[in-house]
Amino acid sequence: MIKEALLYQKMDGKVQCRTCQRFCQIKPDHVGFCKTRKNIGGKLFTLVYGDISSISANPIEKKPFFHFWPGSTALTVGTWSCNFTCPWCQNYEISKFQDNIGHGMYLSPQKFIELVRKYGYQGTSISFNEPTLLLEYSLDLFTLARKEGFYNTFVTNGYMSLEALKLLIKSGLDAMNVDIKGNYEAVKKYCGANGEGVWQSIIEAKKLGAHVEITTLIIPGVNDDEETLRHIATRIKREVNHDTPWHITQYYPAYKSLEIGLYPASTPVETIEKAWQIGKECGLNYVYVGNIPGHSLENTYCPNCQELLIERSGFDVIRYLITSEKKCPKCLKDIPIIGEYVKPS
Repeated sequence: MIKEALLYQKMDGKVQCRTCQRFCQIKPDHVGFCKTRKNIGGKLFTLVYGDISSISANPIEKKPFFHFWPGSTALTVGTWSCNFTCPWCQNYEISKFQDNIGHGMYLSPQKFIELVRKYGYQGTSISFNEPTLLLEYSLDLFTLARKEGFYNTFVTNGYMSLEALKLLIKSGLDAMNVDIKGNYEAVKKYCGANGEGVWQSIIEAKKLGAHVEITTLIIPGVNDDEETLRHIATRIKREVNHDTPWHITQYYPAYKSLEIGLYPASTPVETIEKAWQIGKECGLNYVYVGNIPGHSLENTYCPNCQELLIERSGFDVIRYLITSEKKCPKCLKDIPIIGEYVKPS
């Protein structure tokens, strides 16, 4: 599980990690912020190569991806730790307990691909904790997956370095779902990060040809004010694309949410619907409600004629009505869907 890291440079007796935008300067025999990389003898090593904390076969809609290989299944893994400090983390058991590093199940990239092939899945996904921490593993995995014709995805906070992002896409990263946690102040306060760096990753990923979808977990008192929501929606339209899917998801208290006085219950449905309305008013064609199974706004509608195109229930595609030419069957508007619809077997 220990392998020399790809992105670092030596400086003044330390090594600077260049995997994410923290750019930690690490003394000999010390680790960086996320504790997954260690300076050993003047070289930087990743401590989590193939160190898998969780593995699951997930519908691609669970990520969520709604415009990428609908109906397909991605074999998904994660490791330990994170480079953000979000106090509401939904996967805190693996992202916040860094002492578990090195105590996962080793799964080689080759074995991962064997499992994808054996069970007839369509692709791979690195998720659960921040996937950037599995950079070296992801590069090896994605290269193998692309040769086999499988797709590759990340569910990420978007705080990887530009160098890491370019390597990932060159090696076969096809799609990213990126969290926008809130405005600059909220990201700095709660996540301990520079939110502008996340936007730059999104913009660069789009330029490099990756499919991008964006998720915002709506937390009352953190990012549910109209100014913040309009800012996010406007930036998506202006700097990414008006066809970029924006997933507005319902928060549930977890980890330290109650301890630090965050909203003590799930986000009201009306708040989620208000955010959806703001996204549409700002000119986004595809805005989705999330974590509210059965809600009509988790479906895909034609932005031109409002025809129902994809009906969903939770993570299941119930009906898929887009034509084989990826058009609305009623008005023939082009619908931006990557890959083919995978019908239930």
